[in-house]
Amino acid sequence: MGQIALEGMEFFAYHGFYDEEQKIGNRYSVDLYVGTDLHAAGTSDALDNTVNYVVLYGIVKEEMAVSARLLEHVGHRILDRVLGQFPHVKSVKVSVSKYNPPFGGVCERSRVTMKRKRAKVPA
Repeated sequence: MGQIALEGMEFFAYHGFYDEEQKIGNRYSVDLYVGTDLHAAGTSDALDNTVNYVVLYGIVKEEMAVSARLLEHVGHRILDRVLGQFPHVKSVKVSVSKYNPPFGGVCERSRVTMKRKRAKVPA
């Protein structure tokens, strides 16, 4: 078992509960952690034996481009897409952060972290 991580991906997106947030947008950061068996990739040096980082980034980018009221919804969609695209992935963890959330006070960022494990990995 091993882990692939994409950390500090940044996007400008239009998420937020309030209508103003969805109109003006904000800066977001996403960290993605994928648990999978990396042994075959380590011994073969073949991209087909691992999870393609470019595809992972593309999934996150596409989901960040779809407006949502809640960061939880964005995280849920990312988990669904990763597990759906890569049948050999055993677990996924995603953190979605919003910079300078509109609290009316000082808060560098708000963050939602979600994890999911696959119930059964195909042989």
